[in-house]
Amino acid sequence: MARHREALTPVRSTRNGIALGLISLVPLVFATAVFLWPLGVLVARAFDDSDGATLPELWDRTHAWRLLAVTVGQAAGSALTALIVAAPIVWLLSTVRLPGSGLLRAVVTVPFVLPTVVVGVAFRALFDGPLAFLDIGQGWTAIIVAHTFLNVAVVVRVVSAAWQRIEPREVAAARTLGASAARAFLDVVIPRLLPAIASAFALVLLFCSTSFGVIQILGGGDASTLETEIYLQGIGYAKLPDAVALSMLQIVLVLAALGVARVVGSTRVPPTGAGAHLRPPHGAKRIAVAAVLAWIGLWLILPIVTLVIRSLRPGGHWGLAGYRALADTTYGPSAYSSLGYSVSSGLLAAAIAVVVGLLTATALTRTGGVVAKLAGGLSVLPLGVSAVTLGFGYVLALATVPYEIAASPLVVPCVQALIAIPVVVGVMVPALEQVPDRLRDAAAVLGAGPLRVFVTVDLRLTARSLAAAAGFAFVMAVGEFGATTFLARADTTTLPVLIGSLMGRPGADNFAAAMAASVVLVAVSAAVVAVVETVSSAPETRAPGRNAPKKKGSARADAA
Repeated sequence: MARHREALTPVRSTRNGIALGLISLVPLVFATAVFLWPLGVLVARAFDDSDGATLPELWDRTHAWRLLAVTVGQAAGSALTALIVAAPIVWLLSTVRLPGSGLLRAVVTVPFVLPTVVVGVAFRALFDGPLAFLDIGQGWTAIIVAHTFLNVAVVVRVVSAAWQRIEPREVAAARTLGASAARAFLDVVIPRLLPAIASAFALVLLFCSTSFGVIQILGGGDASTLETEIYLQGIGYAKLPDAVALSMLQIVLVLAALGVARVVGSTRVPPTGAGAHLRPPHGAKRIAVAAVLAWIGLWLILPIVTLVIRSLRPGGHWGLAGYRALADTTYGPSAYSSLGYSVSSGLLAAAIAVVVGLLTATALTRTGGVVAKLAGGLSVLPLGVSAVTLGFGYVLALATVPYEIAASPLVVPCVQALIAIPVVVGVMVPALEQVPDRLRDAAAVLGAGPLRVFVTVDLRLTARSLAAAAGFAFVMAVGEFGATTFLARADTTTLPVLIGSLMGRPGADNFAAAMAASVVLVAVSAAVVAVVETVSSAPETRAPGRNAPKKKGSARADAA
């Protein structure tokens, strides 16, 4: 029997290698067709329309270096503010055991998955309402505050996951040697958190440097970054070479931010298990907990509450006029029909993102070959390309294909899936890495083929992470605004696109409808995030066998 198994091993290895090679090709083909093709068409068109100007000349006439400085400056300011605002929240979630901590994590996470246009509407309502006395309704201060609201969750998840990986015995040893609690925190905890803090800073800078909806709504027409100037040059002035030149500069900036995030975040501390640092609050610590909860309410809950109140009191009088306007079809499809389309396209986009992202993660963890690494790199690149650039590329690319293809119902979901695939890959790569190889080998020895091994071993042990990835993919797809704006037709108008359209129309009724539609989108996103957090906090599935290790961490840590 042993000789029989040894004889089958080369055949099985060859079969597994072929299967994994084919798996690597699927995300590569998808990224080429859905991502590289429209960008290639856009660049080719830009060169065709070029007046002979070189790239430095294009940058000079578009004031690219000034725009780059402004973009980096506002993004760095937003990232620094997000670190400051998130610091007490990280301490609370990393060290204090509270009832309802899953709900608290959901509250922190919801802003990150909200469409930027909804965040812009919420802060317009806040700065024009309860905080009108501050006189910051529009401009860079309003933009930085809104960016902070959006990205606190990034800092909280990245840094709190790193905190949970610190060995509590090291802190206890420092205290035993006479260090005070503050000294032990500064000497033991902070140095181990610095890579995560730097990584979170780079990620927030990345997201803020490509922000579009927030700057459009809160900029007041005066705030200009690389992203908004790409839109102005490409759409407003129809200057494709100038828009593409700015896009190239933005891609370099974002790739640099991604590189920094990966380098500084590559330092790993052996995991200690979730909850190792959590202790119930006692004495004066309860006052600190209450203060942090109030801090969360100020930064993360007040804007949403203000949005809800303004949607119910749009003209100074309580009523449901804004919600009744959601059924209005005067200017096209109603908000309810747009919501229905958003949900259906979001579900399809999430399914596409889960399939492609899971295959990418599998290829990266099981093969690590050139094709797999190329597919993995392409899966992250959509984070570094302007949504405006991608949307404009689709407009040009779809004009070159038959109408049946251009009007396909898969176009919008595929574009939405592009921004969700990196999230799925980020969740599933660490989850799949925790699956013991010996379980796969045992299943293969017992005669299971590659697909059977994948389903019965990998998928079963990573089901929670996969469910969380699917949930996040859905809310991110539903909230996609930039590229979808260019592709929306009467029957494919998503709710974020409709909200942006309502914000651009004059009249109190349209503003009330925009607020009501934003509340509906917030409710959908919050419900999905709550389900994801519930799934993430469920008991882990253990690998079979007496000595099989438990999975360390959760989808929350994996996502970070």
